[in-house]
Amino acid sequence: MNQAKEKTSTSAESFDADKLLALEQRLMPSARRQAAQSVSRLLWRIGQHLELKIKRLLDIVVSLSALLVLSPLFGVVALLIKMTDGGPALFWQHRVGKWGTVFAFPKFRSMVVNAEALQAQLAAANQHGDSVTFKIKRDPRITWIGRIIRKTSIDELPQLWCVLKGDMSLVGPRPALVREVDRYSLDDRRRLDATPGLTCTWQVSGRSNIAFPEQLRLDVEYIEQQSLWQDVKLLFKTIPAVVTGRGAY
Repeated sequence: MNQAKEKTSTSAESFDADKLLALEQRLMPSARRQAAQSVSRLLWRIGQHLELKIKRLLDIVVSLSALLVLSPLFGVVALLIKMTDGGPALFWQHRVGKWGTVFAFPKFRSMVVNAEALQAQLAAANQHGDSVTFKIKRDPRITWIGRIIRKTSIDELPQLWCVLKGDMSLVGPRPALVREVDRYSLDDRRRLDATPGLTCTWQVSGRSNIAFPEQLRLDVEYIEQQSLWQDVKLLFKTIPAVVTGRGAY
């Protein structure tokens, strides 16, 4: 009787082992399939690398060409700013780039010289409420020439220098101020996973009218889906956004 039980137990163990082996063979990819997956991963990495190289080449060519072509305009704008109040033509800030790297960020000065010192007095008028970002419609600190260059986005053109250097790209999340990043949550810091850009999704969708949470959502969406074709589409969408000036203040 014991021998019969042992035979039954042995047969059951053998049957279970056979089933397990068959299951492993069915789930384990074949050598051909493994090779195909390896090739697919390699091609994907090569494609990503080439896309980044092409994007960087596009940044260099476009930014250098634009700086040369627009240099007469830069001279005129700088002169008008200087004639307005005698202050510097450029306003320099520290902005936060990819993975938290801080870099020097220039704009044509559109506000009075002591604009940052006056910001605390205007906190209650912030269009974005108690938010990370600070935006005011009809900001009293903006000069007459400042309103023109802000409306036409001319004030942002000196950042082409940052694109040429590699601190920024033509397309990417807009670089944040250091004080803004200091208030970021861990989720907010996902914006720092890409090189910042001159234009981005929310820049062509309403600019300053877009509240910070929506800016964050659109930036993260761009980072997760970014491609060269998407960048080209955003560059073309930037043209009508600049022409209409919607959300520029």
